[in-house]
Amino acid sequence: MRLEQLQSFLSVAETGSFQQAARKCGVTQSTISRQVQGLEEELGLPLFHRTTQAKLTIGGERFWPYARKICQTWDSAKEELASLLAGKQPELCVAAIHSVCSSYLPPVLQKFCYAHPEVQLRVTSLGSDRALKVLKDGLVDIAIIMNNRSFTASAELLVDILYQEPIELLMASSHPLTQYSQVPWHELIRYPQVVFKDGYGMQRFVQEKFTQAGAKLNAVLELNTLDGFRGVIRQGELIALLPYSALIEARTDPTLAVRGLAPIPFGHPKTSLASSASSALIPTNGDTTWTREVVIVTTPDRMQIPPIAYFWQLVHDYIDRSIDSLNPQTPLLK
Repeated sequence: MRLEQLQSFLSVAETGSFQQAARKCGVTQSTISRQVQGLEEELGLPLFHRTTQAKLTIGGERFWPYARKICQTWDSAKEELASLLAGKQPELCVAAIHSVCSSYLPPVLQKFCYAHPEVQLRVTSLGSDRALKVLKDGLVDIAIIMNNRSFTASAELLVDILYQEPIELLMASSHPLTQYSQVPWHELIRYPQVVFKDGYGMQRFVQEKFTQAGAKLNAVLELNTLDGFRGVIRQGELIALLPYSALIEARTDPTLAVRGLAPIPFGHPKTSLASSASSALIPTNGDTTWTREVVIVTTPDRMQIPPIAYFWQLVHDYIDRSIDSLNPQTPLLK
């Protein structure tokens, strides 16, 4: 059964004539007759009394409401997809890591809402792992996350690098480590740390760095909000390793201090919480820098939808301008 057969059947039923149905559909009468006849053969009974006027048989009368419903559903589906391609989608859902939500997204959101007032914009702040999962599950349209190539390397995903940024150390302004402009590794590992909860890319990043260097991460508290980090850190001894974009507010807070990190001394004697050195050497195949990569992710099919493509480009444009406006010494790179 083909849609053309149903449409021909409905046209004949509505006009009462094969000839008029042919004119209505813009085809020849023989085409209409052939399509209706094929439909009758498939159903196994006649649909019309073929007299001077085509009248529905009892089978045709029973079949007519179903044929009409199928064609109406098809028309509705076409209209829905046409609206989608025209950018008339009811909402756009975005999942983004906390630092992006607090630093780079606000002007993007404002401009998108101005350009597409008919689209309900929904933004959720999530860890990288969760944000990528809800994207794959179809619950959001775009995810902005800390890149983990083992998770994002998929033909099903469209991934663009937004920027790279350093990881820095947050501490209270009275903390002993404020004496350093770049905190050395052997000092960093002496203090207990606040980390993001499991499932956040930053927790995995920090844990991997410590594991590569043969040191134990002394994580005494897990949080999932930047306000929480600032509130706990300003109390005293605890420190936290956080990305550059997550520390914008902390830089202007007199109760807090932000310091850079010296490269991890791979190829030098191991350090640990128990001793500052041992005869064993840290492996030399690790990454000695403290830098993370932030990416924007969606699926190729979603980029055909105008509001999604527009939001994607807005994020790129705003971050590009932000990077261009920064001092060349500021460590935020494309």
